[in-house]
Amino acid sequence: MLVEESNNLRLVLKEYFEMMHYDVLDFNDGESAIKGYKNGCCNICLLDTDLPKKDGYVVIDEIRHITPELPVIFITERDSKEERIKGFKAGCDDYVTKPFSTEELLLRMEAILKRCGCEKKRELFPKSIIFHIGNMVFNYSELKLKKGDQESMLSRKEAKLLKLLCEHKNKLVPREIITKEIWGDTKAAEGRSLDVFLSKLRKHIKSADECVSENNNNEGEKRKNRYKACYESKIEIVNIHGAGYLLRIKD
Repeated sequence: MLVEESNNLRLVLKEYFEMMHYDVLDFNDGESAIKGYKNGCCNICLLDTDLPKKDGYVVIDEIRHITPELPVIFITERDSKEERIKGFKAGCDDYVTKPFSTEELLLRMEAILKRCGCEKKRELFPKSIIFHIGNMVFNYSELKLKKGDQESMLSRKEAKLLKLLCEHKNKLVPREIITKEIWGDTKAAEGRSLDVFLSKLRKHIKSADECVSENNNNEGEKRKNRYKACYESKIEIVNIHGAGYLLRIKD
């Protein structure tokens, strides 16, 4: 169960946990969360403290009256010592402050589920995570991007960045969400770090197989490539100034 006021963050978390094979019941305010909750409907709750209508402290109190043993992780911007103490006194099992890494949140959640005896069983060798983007195949698990017979190896950060964009293709991904996901916090990506990685990705996803040889020598080696006449790329990473980025894929 995921209760988070921010639509962008809630969508990112929901899609991430679903990709990790969890069923997610999500709400954006405390009142709808309490109404939508049913005894036994979930194994763990990720709960924002600052919610409209009814805040996280009211929600945890009412849910615990129904299911006293339900594990709850507070996810919040309140990072003072007093707020942490208040959260644990309210009965939370863990207290995670924003910004946070989704991977770390997953590990914290699974540690709690393991103690409760309801952890998910993982495959020793999980299936490959593969995305089809235009005329390319992106194998995230192997850090490979294939374009026809050509293959590019991505760095881990490049692969994580492309995966995040693929999961939200044709949708705006806010810059702050990207920096939190890839670097863990916004400060780590200050300067032009993100721009550098985006520039590298743009080079990787160039549709090289849409290029044709301008001149061939006698051995058939290409001397120079150019795009086909009137060719328009169907795949591009677009910068929405002041907002974020999106992976645009045209039909």
